[in-house]
Amino acid sequence: MDFDFTQDQGMLRNLVREYLTDKSTVAHVRSMMDDEQGYDQAIYRGLSELGVNGLPEEYGGGGLGVVEQALILEEIGRVAYPSPWFASTILAGQTIANTEDDNAKARYLPDISSGAIIATLALQEASLDWGPEAVNTTAAAVGGGYVLNGEKRFVPWAQAADVIVVVARTGGEDSDGLSLFAVAKETPGVTITPTSMLDLTSRVATVVLDGASVPADALIGEEGGAWDAVQTTLRLAAVGAAAEMLGASRTALDMSTEYAKVRKQFGQFIGQFQAVKHMLAEMLEQVENSHAAVYYAAWAQDADADDKVLAASVAKSMLNEASKRVCGDAIQVHGGIGYTWEYDLHLFWKRAKYYEPMFGDTQYHREIVLEQALAQHA
Repeated sequence: MDFDFTQDQGMLRNLVREYLTDKSTVAHVRSMMDDEQGYDQAIYRGLSELGVNGLPEEYGGGGLGVVEQALILEEIGRVAYPSPWFASTILAGQTIANTEDDNAKARYLPDISSGAIIATLALQEASLDWGPEAVNTTAAAVGGGYVLNGEKRFVPWAQAADVIVVVARTGGEDSDGLSLFAVAKETPGVTITPTSMLDLTSRVATVVLDGASVPADALIGEEGGAWDAVQTTLRLAAVGAAAEMLGASRTALDMSTEYAKVRKQFGQFIGQFQAVKHMLAEMLEQVENSHAAVYYAAWAQDADADDKVLAASVAKSMLNEASKRVCGDAIQVHGGIGYTWEYDLHLFWKRAKYYEPMFGDTQYHREIVLEQALAQHA
């Protein structure tokens, strides 16, 4: 049984690592904190041109699997790369790709794949839940089109998006009656208000739809049939977020290990103190266990394994806790300097904290783990 990555996967990881190491330097990351859009379009398009996404090849995508996308997201997390790649490729792109709407795929996926347009998914609302029952935004059929009303919260990179894929209720209750609509940002009645977050490299916004009128062809897929596609996307997003948190944790561990080799106290390197040794060892253990959870979950999605839902929730709930602990312990190893704005460690701790509640917090995913475990033993 071979648990190593294939040669092609290793080449992909090295390609992305080389590109992001060169382009997404710490100086660049910090400069984007004060940028209105929050990302560099040239760097983003350059990454897109590498063909590193899982969107279908017939629509200009790389056709990569979830394992390959996890490798890419881990590298993004390693350097805290600020961009709407996750929102556009995973959230919006995969949601459209998960539908049976060939017209919508042909209309949006090539431009999403190339980086010509930015897209995102607007799902979460006032209850801050990820289930179908939390969707109260409505879409009413009017005059051959639809009128949308509602408020979406914490929409990733909405301020930079050209198209917002909105989950709205066209009828029914819970998962029944949910539909997808591609809403252009300039649509009258659409207001996008950026929201300040702890992680200044990851942008979110509140999107208000106040009588936003869209044409009939804005509907993606069948009316009332959106939830299966959205649910699949949320599972992929949970795995992807876990992979990015893993990348941030690896960098925090690497920084701590190097710091312990050069920082002296009481006449010796702090890495020689038993307490610091134990802390670093525990951090390494957390990272390695996280690696196993993330890539098993990614493999399970690709293989359509029976436990793919369980594996995704195990990975996300585990990384929520492990990344918080690893990045938090990294600050402890560094001492006072670890808390300062000038030191780079906070970039990775904040990236991990950003993803902790996104696409399901620990409690949310542990409930899914429990449900899946009970179902398997029923």
